[in-house]
Amino acid sequence: MTDDPKTKNYTVRSEIRCGGDARVLSLTSTIAFDGTAQAGDVLPGPADLLCAALSACILRNVERFSHVLRFAYEAATVTVIAEREEPPPQIARMRYELVIVSDEPDPRVELPHRNIQEHGTMTNTLRMAREVRGTIRPAPKGANAS
Repeated sequence: MTDDPKTKNYTVRSEIRCGGDARVLSLTSTIAFDGTAQAGDVLPGPADLLCAALSACILRNVERFSHVLRFAYEAATVTVIAEREEPPPQIARMRYELVIVSDEPDPRVELPHRNIQEHGTMTNTLRMAREVRGTIRPAPKGANAS
C-alpha cells in the first residue's frame, strides 16, 4: 500500500467458515458468497463477484458520465458474461452488453461507452489482465432496460 495522495486504496475483508459459509465485508455491507468446493446455485461464487465488480463499475460510470457529458438517461442495465477455461482454471474473456434507456441520439449514447472503456477502473484493470470487450444497445425512454 502507498500513502501517495494520488492513489486510492480499497480494503475488503472476506471470511469463510468450515463448510463454505462465506462473506465479503466492505464498508457497511456484507455480501454472502458460495465458498464451497462445488459450484452452488444459490449464492454467487468468486467468478460471479468478479462479474458483479465489472457491472458495478460500468453502471457507476454511466451515472458519472451522465453529469460530465450532460447525457440524459432514464435507466441502464448491464449483463456480464465471463467465459471460464480449464486447465488451468481461468476466466479467458469477459463480454458485456450495456442497455441505456434514453432519448439521446445513437451517437450520443456511444459517448458514455467510450468513456467507460477509457476511464473505468474495473474495465481498465480487467482489460490489462485479460480481454474485456463490450457492446452498448440504446433503448428509448419508457422501455425496459433488460
